[in-house]
Amino acid sequence: MEQRTNAGYVITSSITVGQKEIVLGEKKGVSTPSPYVTWSCVNGDSYNHGHYFASELSAKKDFCDRTMSEIEFLEQFKKKREPER
Repeated sequence: MEQRTNAGYVITSSITVGQKEIVLGEKKGVSTPSPYVTWSCVNGDSYNHGHYFASELSAKKDFCDRTMSEIEFLEQFKKKREPER
């Protein structure tokens, strides 16, 4: 499997929820105040809404939070589309 990168960050984890993918990236070997990032990604190459972090733990928490937010959004969307009984 080919390693994906964006803006110098290596994508280390990803979860697809519906049509959206949440990714976690790490910038290795470079001194930076924010070596970790999470993005929302569409079509495997359109990264947006980056959240940048100094600690890996904070980035992983945000990765999980963003994933859960997307799941909850889709659950609510599905409920609204279901016919009432």
